[in-house]
Amino acid sequence: MNKTIIPLLLFTIGMLSCKNPQNEIDKVEIAKQYFKSINNSNYSKISKLIADTIITIEGEHKNTYSKKEYFEVLKWDSVFKPNYKIVTITKENENVKAKISKIGKRIAFLHEKPFVMNQTLSFQNNKIASIKTDYLNFDYQTWDKNKSELLSWVKKHHPEQIRFITNMTVSGGVSYVKAIKLYKNRDNVL
Repeated sequence: MNKTIIPLLLFTIGMLSCKNPQNEIDKVEIAKQYFKSINNSNYSKISKLIADTIITIEGEHKNTYSKKEYFEVLKWDSVFKPNYKIVTITKENENVKAKISKIGKRIAFLHEKPFVMNQTLSFQNNKIASIKTDYLNFDYQTWDKNKSELLSWVKKHHPEQIRFITNMTVSGGVSYVKAIKLYKNRDNVL
């Protein structure tokens, strides 16, 4: 009887210790759904994909947001009609690495071309817990020139709009879009 129990016990332990690929969460698919949901401003879907606290890292800037706070940033960004395109996406260890192209009204005006960036999405309990962004083509000179010209013009011609630059709410985003539109149409005004 011992001859049958020992192999059976070893077989059972071996089966239990193996990961079942069908039960393993596909983190690449979670990341794809996340980017698709951002494009569609689908916050209920995003809510299911991210942790209760999310950390964003861009260069030396590290921010920790509650889900509610993060949604406010996403809602601000959605005013600019961003379009995220996945260039490449792979799983690396327990993280997902994605090369992303992003354009929107603000980026098109200030940067004059899409951002291309590497993003590393880290997970906690199968939800996105942090996003580290490394910009690959950030053109500081163009960004600073266009931002300075916009701010100078708005300050002179529409000083009531100047707070748009630091107001990362939906109303701040709407003011930002309005400031860009006023600036672009400045030569058409009599």
